Amino acid sequence: MNRKVGAILAAGVLAAVAVLAGTGVNHASAAATKTLKVGLSADQGELNDHGFNQLAYEGLKKAERDLGVKGRVVEAASPADYIPNMVALARQGYDLIIGVGFAQGDAIAATAKRFPNTHFAIVDVDQRDLKGKPKNVVGLLFKEQEVGYLVGYLAALSEKRHGGHAISAVGGFKQPPVDRYIAGYKAGAQRAVPGIKVTWGYSQDWDNTAKCKELALSQIAHGSGVVFQVAGGCGLGALDAAREKGVWGIGVDADQSFLGPYVLTSAKKGVDAAVFLTIKSLISGTFRGGKNSVFGLDQDGVGLGTVSPRAAKADVRATLQIERQIISGKIGHIPTSLKG
Repeated sequence: MNRKVGAILAAGVLAAVAVLAGTGVNHASAAATKTLKVGLSADQGELNDHGFNQLAYEGLKKAERDLGVKGRVVEAASPADYIPNMVALARQGYDLIIGVGFAQGDAIAATAKRFPNTHFAIVDVDQRDLKGKPKNVVGLLFKEQEVGYLVGYLAALSEKRHGGHAISAVGGFKQPPVDRYIAGYKAGAQRAVPGIKVTWGYSQDWDNTAKCKELALSQIAHGSGVVFQVAGGCGLGALDAAREKGVWGIGVDADQSFLGPYVLTSAKKGVDAAVFLTIKSLISGTFRGGKNSVFGLDQDGVGLGTVSPRAAKADVRATLQIERQIISGKIGHIPTSLKG
């Protein structure tokens, strides 16, 4: 499902903005008379990480181009930087501060409490789980389990076609978004090939590629023929292990097909679209905190990345049929948590 960001924005704008309309701070008239200032609090790691940070940054840059906002990115060397970074943006009068990633949940809750007249959004965090449930924060969530199901389905078919019986996943940390990806991956694989072995582990790191590579090599040594990386920049090491050992790799968040044809596909997440739409909602006066905006396959908030030219066309067609069934509701509940 190789759709461009423009299609993501067109398909998702009505649903996303509708969800963002709830209760909370509303300074629409002020926003209309001045240049909106948007701060992006990046997660640890490089801004060009081919993942979350980069996608969020691209969404901010699009807002600068298309909406005329003034954007600023603050990077974090460690989790200790999250609160100081956000506080600095708030004190400098930024109208909207967006935190990138689950790890910044506590920081955004604390900062939002200190600055109740500033708008906040947090990627991959449920607003209801934030301490104090601040009413000036919107949670930007994704149905990772849906795209996880798709890549798991394709992975299992590809593994079976090559005579294998096992696939695996390398997560960064055991966090809800990571587990939603992997839970969907497992369910999709077992739908495609009942009895296929699905294993997973966590590197406890987002950045150190050596840790993810070591974990992936261990999984491959135990028979995995497809490795799904769900560990940000660290996960690039898992994909390198797949390349080195001649097995399939699957990327995450952004389209990682640029690494080579051994990347079967990627489980894409529309963080860029979510950031853009959130900024747009503030400009239009429809931003209301205290709620979540949820992006799934039906909004193109998640989806398949480029599929390798080496993948069997029949397997790809079967996977796209599953995608249609998820969107139509024919395939209903997909697990969002892991057991066993």
